[in-house]
Amino acid sequence: MIAIVLTSQPQRAGFPLALELLSKDLPRKSCAKMSQIRPLAIERIGSRIGKATPEEIAKVVDSITEIIGT
Repeated sequence: MIAIVLTSQPQRAGFPLALELLSKDLPRKSCAKMSQIRPLAIERIGSRIGKATPEEIAKVVDSITEIIGT
């Protein structure tokens, strides 16, 4: 599994390095940090605290694509 770090701290970097997530399913206003992508073992996943919308996930994928240039 690949995970992207989320933070509730405001980010100075904009798209494509950081993306504000506006989903109401997240407990706080959150920002995805594309500079902090990590592989993660499924066994390390705990309980779900929120969920990004399909549109937000598509924006994250677009951002990563722009960074790696494919």
